[in-house]
Amino acid sequence: MCTCARIVLTSVLPVLLLYGNASAQQPEFQEFLRQGKTKDAASAISKLLKEHPDNSQAGFQLGIAQFLLAVEELGQSQFRYGLLGGRRIMLPLTRLPVPENTSPERLSWEAARDMIRRFRDTVILAENTLSRVKPSGVQVVVDIAKIHLDLNGDGQAAAEESLLFIFNALSQRQRTASPSETPSTVIAFDDGDVLWLRGYCHIMAATCEIALAYDWKDLFERTGHLFYPRTETPYQFLASEGPGAFAGFHAGNILDLVAFIHCINFQLVDAEGMKRALGHLEAVPELSRQSWKLINAETDNDREWLPNPQQTTAFNSAFRITPTMQTQWFRLMDEMDQILQGKRLLPFWRGIPGGITPFASSLPTNPELGINLRKVFTEPRPFDLVLCIQGTGLQPFLEKGPQTDPGTWQEISQAFQGQFLIFALWLN
Repeated sequence: MCTCARIVLTSVLPVLLLYGNASAQQPEFQEFLRQGKTKDAASAISKLLKEHPDNSQAGFQLGIAQFLLAVEELGQSQFRYGLLGGRRIMLPLTRLPVPENTSPERLSWEAARDMIRRFRDTVILAENTLSRVKPSGVQVVVDIAKIHLDLNGDGQAAAEESLLFIFNALSQRQRTASPSETPSTVIAFDDGDVLWLRGYCHIMAATCEIALAYDWKDLFERTGHLFYPRTETPYQFLASEGPGAFAGFHAGNILDLVAFIHCINFQLVDAEGMKRALGHLEAVPELSRQSWKLINAETDNDREWLPNPQQTTAFNSAFRITPTMQTQWFRLMDEMDQILQGKRLLPFWRGIPGGITPFASSLPTNPELGINLRKVFTEPRPFDLVLCIQGTGLQPFLEKGPQTDPGTWQEISQAFQGQFLIFALWLN
């Protein structure tokens, strides 16, 4: 559960920077968001959209509000169940400034799954709303320093719940940046960003579908206490140890970390969910291409979120997208298309004379057998992490055929000057 939520929140952080000043026709909408009343904001813009269904500006605003509502409700659930007791460690989710809950509720495995299910349903709703927004010169101006998410559900907009504070926390900044340190907190999102957000909705939905497709109850009951103080488990003695100095955990919990890896052995409970996850992932490369087509056609340079090579970003003028980066990004999208369609296989590291050499500078590649990632989704099986790493757990997905070239991925990574993961989370 925590792993999924962690990925989810790691991957979706850039989306939290999305919303601020609404259109002039809806000044109360901006005020709702300033006060951390995301649900009221969504309700207000929904009424406007019902009266004017062709209003693309309102459609974009509603899609943003629905996505922010999904993130806010997930944060409130984490507060309700006391995720990490207000502690922060090196993992992105645990740096999220959710206040400490001194009276957390008991969390069951079923409630944990429902948490993921609700998040999935709301981001799918947001994607459906955004899919009806046609390119028409829409622009939503955002000041991330003035917008709040009600992470603890108390109805109050605390300074620690502003999008700017959340961004600083996730960026490991120890304090909120002063105006002189922050070039701009105002961003003007436009047509290309509609498609960008749709892509993120699909990524989040796919992540949730994968988590919901498997039964991880045993993992939750044996190691959930590492993250939540009160879990429904037959092993209640584990929770009594409490947190300690080891990265916020008791040093004895190293045994639990070993158990955590051991318990990543999940039975499949929803094969159709894996197929739905594949559908979401397949939508991402094409949405990215469409997004960049619109962005590259822009001739202004107005507080951009995603700039073309002739533009600059609103939040950091030194953070630029070069033509080489764009070329390699499109190359990455093409490669992902081929892999998801099963036309190109992932490298397999077993069945090589001599085996794997410990501490080798590169992973060996079987020249004949590769992993068909598409079959992982269309013909899913129980998932055992250790056996997959060892190789035998991948047997159902091995076949002969053309493989993706590791050299291609190295060239793509080099184009981003050692910051590929940062750019990938940003560019989508």
